[in-house]
Amino acid sequence: GCGACVVLISKYDPTTDEVTEFSASSCLTLVGSLNHCSVTTSEGIGNTRDGYHPVQQRLAGFHASQCGFCTPGMCMSIFSALVKADKPGAAGEPAPPPGFSKLTSCEAEHAVSGNLCRCTGYRPIVDACKSFAADVDLEDLGLNSFWKKGADRAEVGKLPEYSSGAVCTFPEFLKSEIKASVDNQTNNVPAAIAGEDGWYHPRSIQELHSLFDSNWFDEKSVKIVASNTGAGVYKDQDLYEKYIDIKGIPELSVINRSNKGVEIGAAVSISKAIEVFSDGTPVFRKIAGHLSKVASPFVRNTATVGGNVIMSQRLQFPSDIATVLLAAGSTVTIQTASKMLCLTLEEFLEQPPCDAKTILLSIFVPDWGSDNVIFETSRAAPRPFGNAVSYVNSAFLARTSGDAASGELIVDEICLAFGAYGVGHASRARKVEEFLKGKSVSASVILEAVRLLKDVISPSEGTTHPEYRVSLAVSFLFSFLSSLATDLDEPAKAITPNGISTNGTMNGNGASSLEKQSKVGSDDLPIRSRQELVFTEEYKPVGKPTTKAGAELQASVQGRLCMLMTSHLPRIASTEHLSTAHTLMPI
Repeated sequence: GCGACVVLISKYDPTTDEVTEFSASSCLTLVGSLNHCSVTTSEGIGNTRDGYHPVQQRLAGFHASQCGFCTPGMCMSIFSALVKADKPGAAGEPAPPPGFSKLTSCEAEHAVSGNLCRCTGYRPIVDACKSFAADVDLEDLGLNSFWKKGADRAEVGKLPEYSSGAVCTFPEFLKSEIKASVDNQTNNVPAAIAGEDGWYHPRSIQELHSLFDSNWFDEKSVKIVASNTGAGVYKDQDLYEKYIDIKGIPELSVINRSNKGVEIGAAVSISKAIEVFSDGTPVFRKIAGHLSKVASPFVRNTATVGGNVIMSQRLQFPSDIATVLLAAGSTVTIQTASKMLCLTLEEFLEQPPCDAKTILLSIFVPDWGSDNVIFETSRAAPRPFGNAVSYVNSAFLARTSGDAASGELIVDEICLAFGAYGVGHASRARKVEEFLKGKSVSASVILEAVRLLKDVISPSEGTTHPEYRVSLAVSFLFSFLSSLATDLDEPAKAITPNGISTNGTMNGNGASSLEKQSKVGSDDLPIRSRQELVFTEEYKPVGKPTTKAGAELQASVQGRLCMLMTSHLPRIASTEHLSTAHTLMPI
């Protein structure tokens, strides 16, 4: 999860003639999953032979590299954000000013939110990234070697020139090979006959079960994968001889919208789920906002919603996704060896750990509408923008009605879900829910609810900081219930820069504060800081913003790192269509 080995993976769809690019951790990506893909590393966008890319040059010019270990990953996260932002849009969409990208300052900051740096500090890294944003004020950027801070005029023309599309992320020869492969492909080849390299890729649930019934199948030596990001959490358990890749099963990648809700296939990536939920009702948008704090961008691009839920059920992973979906009243469809079952997410989580042959097919999230619905999600973690497991997470959903006589809100339905506080999986605070149903929220009601919650939230023995976790859960509930009370003097809500919690409520008239907060949320505000410099000629050249020798090279030596990280996987797959768009340096 450190982001040092981030690469850009590109996939080509011959039916639509479109290329899709996304960033990913090379250390978690199995070679077998890259068939028909193009991989671009930092050496592929710029190197000593062909010249450096503006991303690499600006990282060096803004003094954004010291030891250099994280720099190639930072470089590729920024490049990936640029590729995504500069995709051809709708006709008539305005082009960015010359030298800039369509990237916004906020998007630029979030582009490196999952990349960890331990020595340079994020100010120069963020400055280098924001220098590509069309809405940036160049005068706000920090010390750099392109202009003298406070003396020279900051102009984009002084920066290394950037133009979108300068790097080919998917070569034409590979497109031709894929088209020929599709034309010649026969659909009657059994999935089990996939070569002798131990990599299997079934194309249907039936073919998957045929693999389960094979005499060689042993869940201790065979791993079922969709993206393999779980290996970053459970490293000691990642010793397998064979792999079954379920990403190609259409039933697991469905996305169905209806007036009843949204069905998400288990193999849909977290990033895609965010995209789907973002275009929906306030509850769905709230789910999307919370999911954007899970893991990091380059992990969310490949990690699946179903894989996260399965880890929570089977391995007691402290999942944010399970907590949020539990509060939203989600149901799951699972396929066992003999039958298909539809269960509530709560029932599924409370079952004994499912075996390797039990497949999660899809997750359904009901549409709660927007009338008198209150939905709030919260999390506390070491890093607020993701890439860190929560100390505690929570999700609360309530449907209310107004009392015409008193003008108070009555709680008709309520679901209070908590997770990651030191228990096996996310669970509901049933006692507190039963107490709150049918009541209007007052100070005495809140006090009693908090007392009941303290009895419910009980971290297991050995959990670190148990008192802190309980206090966090109490504070989340207090904040939620306070928004429903009418007789409390509530202080003005301040926008918190750390993004730990996000609130969205609707008043008795149906007006949504979620709508207001979505316009100016703490996560959308640009990072603001001030850098004051004092220049003197007394100790010249000490203090002069001279570019570090070798900084550009540090930003472009990722090929060696990626090959080292994947060199232990030659037995996994035959990747005859794998294109590595980088120049390898001798190891």
